[in-house]
Amino acid sequence: MAIKQNPRQRNRSNDEVTFELMEHIGVIEERKDGWTKEVNIVAWNGGQGKIDIRDWDPSHEKMTKGITLFEDTAEKLAEALYERYRQMPAAERIESIEGQA
Repeated sequence: MAIKQNPRQRNRSNDEVTFELMEHIGVIEERKDGWTKEVNIVAWNGGQGKIDIRDWDPSHEKMTKGITLFEDTAEKLAEALYERYRQMPAAERIESIEGQA
């Protein structure tokens, strides 16, 4: 019987995760311990590069769990956020965030 392998499993024979940070887009948050929340284009396990949002240590060797998005999904997210913040005055943004705490 042939064993079907998920394409994502082919590169993970020993559960080692590999990545290539292809393009640094920007830092969106910086912590006192040096870790930063970044938006980058990252290729995971030899796959194609995707928009990636996660926290990285200063040397970019360790990272937290994050989110990866295909370009078209990232574009839709950017449009949705743009629409939300374009229509909301700055004072209202602060009030809406504080009201959630």
